[in-house]
Amino acid sequence: MNTKKTRQVRVGQYILGGGNPVRVQSMCNTDTRDTNATIAQILRLEAAGCEINRVAVPDMEAAQNLGKIKKGINSPLVADIHFDYKLALEAIKQGVDKVRINPGNIGAADNVRQVVQAAKDKGVAIRIGVNAGSLKYLKEIEGKPNLTSFEWAEIMTREALDQADILEKLNFKDILVSLKADDLPRTIAANELFAKTSDIPLHIGLTEAGSFLSGTVKSSIALGTLLKNDIGATIRVSLTEDPVLQVRTAYEILKALDMRKFGPDIISCPTCGRCRVNIAQTVKELENRIYSDKELLAKATGLKIAVMGCIVNGPGEARDANFGIAGGVNEGLWFIDGKAVSKIPQADWIETILNKIRERNAF
Repeated sequence: MNTKKTRQVRVGQYILGGGNPVRVQSMCNTDTRDTNATIAQILRLEAAGCEINRVAVPDMEAAQNLGKIKKGINSPLVADIHFDYKLALEAIKQGVDKVRINPGNIGAADNVRQVVQAAKDKGVAIRIGVNAGSLKYLKEIEGKPNLTSFEWAEIMTREALDQADILEKLNFKDILVSLKADDLPRTIAANELFAKTSDIPLHIGLTEAGSFLSGTVKSSIALGTLLKNDIGATIRVSLTEDPVLQVRTAYEILKALDMRKFGPDIISCPTCGRCRVNIAQTVKELENRIYSDKELLAKATGLKIAVMGCIVNGPGEARDANFGIAGGVNEGLWFIDGKAVSKIPQADWIETILNKIRERNAF
């Protein structure tokens, strides 16, 4: 499945929008002035599959450090900047691939022209970010606590279009837009309305989605709804968690929608009183082993692996997988491509699966 045929925008080695694959993005929580810590985190994110990485640029020291960071990583680098056009100019000079800055918030028209010219010269894209909590049109909302999601969407879309218009009047087209709220219906409505109005590709996500459980649920519903309607060129799952978990969650959403393949599809039962093996521990260790080994991860991508706990649903699910185990009492029936092969003790489950993955060619 590809997304709506918006205009195409290059960010580093990726072409975003226009039916290209949806790319996974995250944001570092390190101090950008700390070169080693920021590079180390981005390399961890890249290993987890993150394709575009954003860093905060709160001051000139951080901006001037972006070149060093860029040299130490492999993915496109995005500079997140607010209000100060000089930081944007320095970030572009340092070699970033995209700048997140709202042109209406950086002062005089000449400031915007300077940023646009620098971005044109270096082939740098600009993302406009509209968040429900920091709208220019907040005065219209004051005293109206019961605005509908569509009314919110109209205000957010109008602000995004106003900001984009500033750039387009300067003949700058390499634009992406994000419209985010912590509220699921507002986020969906705003992105749907913008997508009907403009051909600018969208970076989608919920802002301040929350903890791992609640944030994953809300993000899955919101992003899944938008992606299913062909809306979204890049995605970020914003969780109050290690950014690596944000990346893993984003891929699970894309995999569930059959939009990207990254890593295996591991299915496992929730367990009940019939279960006589430790499914939870097995699945957790299996995932950790696969996702911490780049070569193993490549070979496991696209595979369906079933780890089931009993003889009721276990054999059917295991038979439907590339590799599957249906648990018994401290052992399990081992299936390969739908055929029962042998019984193996639980202590051997993980290594049996991993060895079989190693024998396969990468997807």
